[in-house]
Amino acid sequence: MTAIGRAGVLRGLPAVVDRLGGDGTALLARFRVPGEALDTDAMLPVRLIARILETAAAELDRPDLGLLLAEQQDTGVFGPLAPALENARTFDDALQIATRFLFVRSPGVVVEQSDDPEATAGVVAIVLRTGEAGPAAPQLTDYGLGLLHRVVVLLYGGRYGLRAVHLPHAPLAPVARYVDWFGADVRFDRPEPLLRVPSQLLRTAVPGNNPVLREIALDYMASHFGEPGRAVTSQVRMLLARSLGSAPVSIEAVARSLATPPRTLQRRLAAEGTTFETVLDEVRRDTAHRLVTETDVPLSQVAALVGFTRQSTLTRAVHRWFGCTPRALRKAAARGPSCGSAGAAQRPVGW
Repeated sequence: MTAIGRAGVLRGLPAVVDRLGGDGTALLARFRVPGEALDTDAMLPVRLIARILETAAAELDRPDLGLLLAEQQDTGVFGPLAPALENARTFDDALQIATRFLFVRSPGVVVEQSDDPEATAGVVAIVLRTGEAGPAAPQLTDYGLGLLHRVVVLLYGGRYGLRAVHLPHAPLAPVARYVDWFGADVRFDRPEPLLRVPSQLLRTAVPGNNPVLREIALDYMASHFGEPGRAVTSQVRMLLARSLGSAPVSIEAVARSLATPPRTLQRRLAAEGTTFETVLDEVRRDTAHRLVTETDVPLSQVAALVGFTRQSTLTRAVHRWFGCTPRALRKAAARGPSCGSAGAAQRPVGW
């Protein structure tokens, strides 16, 4: 299975290319990636993202392009995962959150704790792994590990005691450039990319964390994106939720966004125990329940916003989902527990 990632990970690349004397928009166009895709949830094969970075680095004669791009990023590059990371209790908590939900932003990419490969007391490794067979392209590895380092710096508020960096390739730029960027010794041609950090860091509180915002962010992630074992389902659900009522809903359109053939997408959903039609129905159900019970949007507009052409279709669907009409559901919600409460409570965890 081809590893895929969100086009948003390239956010800032056109500006970097322009600043270096190139044409960032034209570069993306050559690879058939519209500039606006970087601000959406469009999906791209990881290999394509790597090719874009490698091409830009070669043409601009900037072997440190991956590090340059990492310099432009902040936690916002992680999209809906960002608030959870920024409000984690400790750095270990942030790492656990990333381990659980990083697939939302970068399917197939895993960040996890491991033993220090140099077996130094008081040191642990934070390892970056991708779903690609074999090592990732060098520029993409530099960018990914550079971004991981930058996010830790931003969360910590400065240098966090990084002991050393391991990279699985030979240096692309002068070693001094790597040392300057990471602020620590950098070792090349190692088995996998990782940061060697003090174990004490993981027990350190994330400055300014807000427990309430953390719980809100985690509830949102869990309810909207599920678990990594249902990664494709979560991706489809997110794309449908964003396009519902504003763009045609079809498996072909979703498959294009995920850079995969429709039949392949259907097989992957089946492997996760669902179908495209089931996910679409669930997204419509949740959207309709929210619009009916939490807003005063006219029911004719609610129908359009969930992708129905007629209000009568909405009425039949709401009755099937919640056992009452949309008007009854709205009236009951105004009084307290609605006639749809039971139906909503029966949603599978993670949906």
